[in-house]
Amino acid sequence: MKKRVVITGLGVVAPNGVGVPAFLKAIQNGISGIRYDAELERLQFSCQISGTPQVSEIMKAEYFTALELRNFNSTGILYGVMAGMEAWKDAGLSIENNDEPDWDSGTIFGTGTSGIEKFRESIYKIDDFQTRKLGSTAVAQTMNSGVSAYLGGKLGLGNQVTTNSSACTTGAESILMAYDRIVSGQAKRILSGSTSDSGPYIWGGFDAMKVCTYKHNNQPEKGSRPMSASASGFVPGSGAGALLLEDLETALARGATIYAEVLGGNCNSGGQRGEGTMTAPNSIAVQKCIEDSLINAGISAYEIDAVNGHLTATSKDGLEISNWTKALNRKGEDFPYINSLKSMVGHCLSAAGSIESVASVLQLHHGFIFPSINCEDIHPEIAAIIDVNKIPQQMISKELQIIAKASFGFGDVNGCIIFKKYT
Repeated sequence: MKKRVVITGLGVVAPNGVGVPAFLKAIQNGISGIRYDAELERLQFSCQISGTPQVSEIMKAEYFTALELRNFNSTGILYGVMAGMEAWKDAGLSIENNDEPDWDSGTIFGTGTSGIEKFRESIYKIDDFQTRKLGSTAVAQTMNSGVSAYLGGKLGLGNQVTTNSSACTTGAESILMAYDRIVSGQAKRILSGSTSDSGPYIWGGFDAMKVCTYKHNNQPEKGSRPMSASASGFVPGSGAGALLLEDLETALARGATIYAEVLGGNCNSGGQRGEGTMTAPNSIAVQKCIEDSLINAGISAYEIDAVNGHLTATSKDGLEISNWTKALNRKGEDFPYINSLKSMVGHCLSAAGSIESVASVLQLHHGFIFPSINCEDIHPEIAAIIDVNKIPQQMISKELQIIAKASFGFGDVNGCIIFKKYT
């Protein structure tokens, strides 16, 4: 029998809540983290609202020393370290300055880019003949693996320490890679997750592509509208999510709290063939990803109680729902509950999958389904194929057994994870 893998720690830095307690309260109550962004207006973006985590200097000082924060300008690493270390502590694991690394523990912590503000600062200094003033941490802040390197050093991790990157699928992929490493017996625990920088230099390209909303600059909290007929694009967001995955035997031996079990999942690509492109999904691949995740997890489609979709508030929401109905062979009243965290936090890009996975696990552990806000006018394409009552607009208290969490990213890449309530 393959090893069972459970989740023993959670951490999150989200636009609507920094830390798991604040985030849990926000998602249960449908609280948005979308706010007016003065810098986006100054730079004449079409979208002038964003989902940016509210991180105070006091919060930073809990995770970084004053020396580390000197000339530190990488929000993605900041968010990732905060979420990762929260998950580590939440799992009841200690942080000790031993000479010996922890050979049983590692991290697979993804990102899309790292330290883009630091890159900008460095470019200007180099062009101004000030290369020697870049500082000793410029490389660590701007290399993609910076977030996993920082976490590896702070926690003394001696197993695999790496960073994955697969656009919006990054978070889901990191969890599945961690799961595979534990199942194969190569690690006892892996800190998985993903992060994304904040700011215009990350979000500008999406604004230029006209995939971001522009209609709700005066009503930020109404701006992110997945599954809505009046959706006009996604709200750019950022943050980080972290999940501590551990083999069940090890978790039980140390008396850890177990939030949920990872039954399995699947990652694939549509190869940008058929209807698939750099920015559009190949529906055949999306459906196959979901179907193969069920096979890998050893469950049937009818065992799924709820789906936490990718659902970005673009024109592709209806297509995603259609793909779910085909992959699960369930529609109308028979379809499981489905929700979108992006309605409250926007699209957190490479951090989306991990933040949304934290939300999925919290639903299993605490017995509720969080609402999708701003979809009082559900798109007719969606209402035609599933019962609108399956899209909760208020929190539902309900014991759940299995949640499917999916992410679909640029480059025609897909990931789907099957989480189960631990019993």
